[in-house]
Amino acid sequence: MHIVVCIKQVPDSAQIRIHPVTNTIMRQGVPAIINPFDLFSLEEALRLKDQVGARVTVLTMGPPMAEAALRKALSFGADDAVLLTDRKFAGSDTLATSYALTSAIRKLSEEEPVDIVFCGKQTVDGDTAQVGPGICTRLGLQQLTYISKIESFDPEKKEITVHRRAEGGVQVMKTKLPVMITMLEGTNTIRFGTMDDMFRAARYQLKVWNKDHCVEDETKVGLKGSPTVVSKVFVPKPRAEKAKFIEVEGGDAGALASAAVETIFAAQPKLAGELLQRAAQGM
Repeated sequence: MHIVVCIKQVPDSAQIRIHPVTNTIMRQGVPAIINPFDLFSLEEALRLKDQVGARVTVLTMGPPMAEAALRKALSFGADDAVLLTDRKFAGSDTLATSYALTSAIRKLSEEEPVDIVFCGKQTVDGDTAQVGPGICTRLGLQQLTYISKIESFDPEKKEITVHRRAEGGVQVMKTKLPVMITMLEGTNTIRFGTMDDMFRAARYQLKVWNKDHCVEDETKVGLKGSPTVVSKVFVPKPRAEKAKFIEVEGGDAGALASAAVETIFAAQPKLAGELLQRAAQGM
């Protein structure tokens, strides 16, 4: 069985700053990390590898420095790594990114058919959650998003059963391979790499592909293939309102809750009517 995990190298969101004049992201001096959401999918892929002996390939599109993210994934236990890098990919939005990654997955399938594609739920820099479903649509895979648990996997029947978090509850879903899966945050914890895997990651000869290796139509990648236009990036203005302090005599919890609700309704007069309307509709 062959599993492909798509990862992305992103700037550490805890250290991102916005330029006060140009309102653009200042990436200089900001350390790069594997997108945190991708680690949950990577760990789940490695667990399937432990269970059924699958081959796990990590794939990323980015500049040459993204090699560090791939080697990190290899140190956790992934078997192979592919870096998709080319100046023609610069400026790709989610549509162009999904096309390039799909092209690379198709090429990997020529070597060994891909049964499962794992993607992070979203990235901390783009935050759109569109690349995974975009890959899924282009490849014609079954789509399993917001998965909280992989309950079972039958390698002989090639069936997988998962728990999908949805509004109002959890959906238990069973489907045939091939599939695309995005794992929810907090579903697992990425393992520590073994010393053997760390040494192997350091020695590993990465597969570095450019557009000529797998992309058939270069008008669908980079700025040419990106219809998204970012008109402005700005820092939210700090709120001037101060927190209100509510106090009741005796510290009675019920009285305190009533006072808090009254304060909220006073600040937002329409809220009470909206809540009553929703209650009447049974929502």
